[in-house]
Amino acid sequence: MTPLYAESSSGDPGSPATTIRSISLLAETGRHDEPDRERVLRLTSVEDALDYARELGRITPPPGAGHTRQLWETLATIGSIDLGAARAIEPHLDALAILAEAGPRASAIDPGGSTWGVFAAEGGDDPLIATRSDARWVLGGTKPWCSLADRIDRALVTAHLPGGQRSLFAVDLHADGVAVATGRWHARGLVEIPSGPVVFRSVPAEPVGEPGWYLSRPGFAWGGIGVAACWYGGAVGVARSLFEGAQSSSSPLMAAHLGAVDADLHSARRALAEAAALVDANPGRPDGSLLAKRVRAVVARTCESVLMHTGHALGPAPLALDESHSKRVADLELYVRQHHAERDDASLGSALLDAGVAPW
Repeated sequence: MTPLYAESSSGDPGSPATTIRSISLLAETGRHDEPDRERVLRLTSVEDALDYARELGRITPPPGAGHTRQLWETLATIGSIDLGAARAIEPHLDALAILAEAGPRASAIDPGGSTWGVFAAEGGDDPLIATRSDARWVLGGTKPWCSLADRIDRALVTAHLPGGQRSLFAVDLHADGVAVATGRWHARGLVEIPSGPVVFRSVPAEPVGEPGWYLSRPGFAWGGIGVAACWYGGAVGVARSLFEGAQSSSSPLMAAHLGAVDADLHSARRALAEAAALVDANPGRPDGSLLAKRVRAVVARTCESVLMHTGHALGPAPLALDESHSKRVADLELYVRQHHAERDDASLGSALLDAGVAPW
């Protein structure tokens, strides 16, 4: 992991710039003191990011606990500085939030000082199956898209039950029978966050909640918006390169691109801020899934727009010659593809139709 710095006015891409600052979802000029910017700038490896994740996990409330805006500001700020760090930290905080939401349904699980991930993707010809064996649950099969499985200690993993339902389990990734597949991660973005498959062979696991709980709980939506906060931070990091370039240009086209980016970032920021207020006002709100679909769509579109306008305005030079900028772009292009474009738009549209009432 390489610290990502915004290019300074001196033109040295390796020096911290005054444009790196904490993100406020209330106003671009607002101040929010978490996280420690200097602490993030010192992250030079995945291990550093995971150590910081443990620190944040001890002091960061879960979404819906009255400080959701601060949580998402923290993720956005980290993402604006180093999207790889945000990609490593967000699942750890999400896992802790899930365990807290489970309450007595996960009372036997002690998060301790472990680093955590959340592996909930599905796919492949060898689905992960949970079965009972000698009065305990064991996992068998292959789980795709398991980020940093070779670096973290434990994970919350969804698995299919013999009856067809899905349930959530906590698993020790150092246990016998866990095999992380290597050599499968060829991405040019988030190169330090390999997210390949993991094979489980009779691995003991602890259930978290009843079957179906993971997807039906309110926090599932809030975790999805937390990921969007990371995307937003990544878009801000890319946009700062455009602002630096526009400062030294008299081109009206450059100013037009900058204005378009500002309007898009404003929309995404307001969507995240409104969602944070709604979550804290009613953490169990029944339309949480609809809210998450909307916010993720808005932020994803903003990311794509920022990438497009910045690329059109700055041309190929920073992509080819500025290591920090080119990595920011590659990281964001990959990370934001967790939004499934038209498929997720169709899901949002279907949810609106199911509601039966026009929302506007």
